[in-house]
Amino acid sequence: MLIGAILVPGRRTVTAVLRIMGLSDEHQFQTYHRVLNRAAWSSWALSRTLLRLLVQTFVPSGPIICGLDDTIERRRGAKIKAKGIYRDPVRSSHGHFVKASGLRWLSLMLLAPIPWANRSWALPFLTCLAPSERFYMKKARTYKKLTDWGRQMVMQLRRWLPERQLVIVADSSFAVILWLFQLSQLPGKICLIVRFRMDAALYEPAPPRRPHQQGAPRKKGPRLPTLEDIAQNRKTKWQRVAISDWYGQGRRIVEIVSNTAIWYHSGQPPLPIRWVLIRDPKGKFKTQALLSTDLNVKPVQMIKWFVLRWQLEVTLHEVREHLGVETQRQWSDLAILRTTPALLGLFSLVTLMAHQHTQRRKLPIRQTAWYHKTRPTFSDALALVRMQIWQHECFRMAGRARDSGKLTAPMQNRLLSALCYTP
Repeated sequence: MLIGAILVPGRRTVTAVLRIMGLSDEHQFQTYHRVLNRAAWSSWALSRTLLRLLVQTFVPSGPIICGLDDTIERRRGAKIKAKGIYRDPVRSSHGHFVKASGLRWLSLMLLAPIPWANRSWALPFLTCLAPSERFYMKKARTYKKLTDWGRQMVMQLRRWLPERQLVIVADSSFAVILWLFQLSQLPGKICLIVRFRMDAALYEPAPPRRPHQQGAPRKKGPRLPTLEDIAQNRKTKWQRVAISDWYGQGRRIVEIVSNTAIWYHSGQPPLPIRWVLIRDPKGKFKTQALLSTDLNVKPVQMIKWFVLRWQLEVTLHEVREHLGVETQRQWSDLAILRTTPALLGLFSLVTLMAHQHTQRRKLPIRQTAWYHKTRPTFSDALALVRMQIWQHECFRMAGRARDSGKLTAPMQNRLLSALCYTP
């Protein structure tokens, strides 16, 4: 089923996998369906194994940079219990709200440099289903927010890699004081970077407690101006810096200003943070704000880590285009929980297979007359892995004799079916 999922184009259904593997006449076809909805195997154990392979291959030393992001798998059906109505982040804007029905997945991806691609890719290794509040209305379990799922995933990553420095980048959905405070208390070095809000209440650190002072200890000092006030103040001293890869658009000159503060809200623990304001001298984008729980991190390095988030959207687009996410038809609860994380993990597995090939020779890049591509993409890596599989299946006996034998009838039917029924 793994090889078939790599070879099959278009929809990633069990039927399509069986056809590409020449098993369309298999009488016990239901056995392959039961691998997803009945068989006993652990997605958690597979995620841990995949993470170890990715770290050993691409990030053997240095900080582990991971991106945390959610996506919507558009699915319909009365038997899909965990589906909900969510805001579509791709089609929506500040003035236009678009809703989408489907399943919400939260994925943790390794942002690793790929040597042969000359850029960093987002490699998924841990994905979980995060249903809406409506799903828990008639259940004994309480509703788990998106931040609750994210906290458990980061804590699991910390247990898997206890000795490595972790850098977690996320969007404004995770700019929550309690969420950041709880994760910042984990053992080991961990840095959380999220997009920050401009109207947050910032304070100076609490003054030192005097001897024999009565009353509860102070949590914060005097109030500081908001980031919106700092951005609009003409006396603010901006510093120009160069970002080597600004959201995949190459080198960009931006202006920044940074400082430390205490982010506090009534009923929440005080959170020491470093904030960074970013603006474009040419006015191509609005002023942005970032937050880091590591006060010692340099602002430029903080920005470079955060802009890697754009690769998460690239990966989610690639798995929809090339790996068939949103085309599966399983409606069993267990099959739904397993299929989409497996397809996201297939992106990382194909990258590992292509990387093994690049250790011996250069990865081929498909060119066209109307577009010149200088860097290999995931479609090139997937084509290479497919080519290696087909060569092994069809021509593995060619090297043992001078004249290679003809293809067998079943193999010819497999190749013709893959060509004629390609969507």
